[in-house]
Amino acid sequence: MIAATALAAVGGVTGMWTVHKGTRSRWTVVWMSLAFFAQLGFLSVRGEARGACPLVGLGEILVFLAWSLMLFYLAVGPTYRLSLLGVFTAPLVAIIQILALLPGVWVSDPHWVGVTDGWRETHAAMSVLSYGALALAGVAGVMFLVLDKQLKDHHLQSGLFRNLPPVRELLKSMVRLLWIGLVLLSVGVVAGFMMPHTGGTAHLVAATVVWLAYAALLVIRQVRGLTGRKTATVAVVLFIVSLSVFALV
Repeated sequence: MIAATALAAVGGVTGMWTVHKGTRSRWTVVWMSLAFFAQLGFLSVRGEARGACPLVGLGEILVFLAWSLMLFYLAVGPTYRLSLLGVFTAPLVAIIQILALLPGVWVSDPHWVGVTDGWRETHAAMSVLSYGALALAGVAGVMFLVLDKQLKDHHLQSGLFRNLPPVRELLKSMVRLLWIGLVLLSVGVVAGFMMPHTGGTAHLVAATVVWLAYAALLVIRQVRGLTGRKTATVAVVLFIVSLSVFALV
């Protein structure tokens, strides 16, 4: 996991450096891909040790979230010519993984869990996976707001502006990611209601509230229409607020 964190950090630093020089580098995607496979290998080993999906405790959830964020970046970024998305995504991935490795958060010696309830596994996996898509939508929202501000301030010659993707493509990708996140979260919430409840349900209630908030955003945008700036702002704010769910895990 330390290797994955270092690779993500290197990808972010090299990406920022090339953007500062006014160029674009494909190395960011390479570093991010290496970090993704390092995460995947780590989660596989951790899953073997658990005998279940490695989503026991906040540390593993944060690592799974970072992996999910990387997964959606690799699927959306290069495919839709949003390679600069990695420059914004890499620091977030590194920060999430650093938080996961903090003393008291990370469990270095995982105990065997074995096969658990299928609904519970689906609830945990789909919920965290959805947060990867919603997090990347938030990152795309930040990029949109940065581009919008540079346009308004007429900073049209900066290296960042020249390398940012077109506004229309950025907005389309952000909305697409919001829909993907909402669908995955829907599966997670339904599975949460189906699983046996032996403890508190505060996190499930919070996840349902998050689902309602994102659904309201997309329905309002679809029915009444929202400007790109408002959509991006709400997407960023919603993701930051929705992170409170992890405090209830």
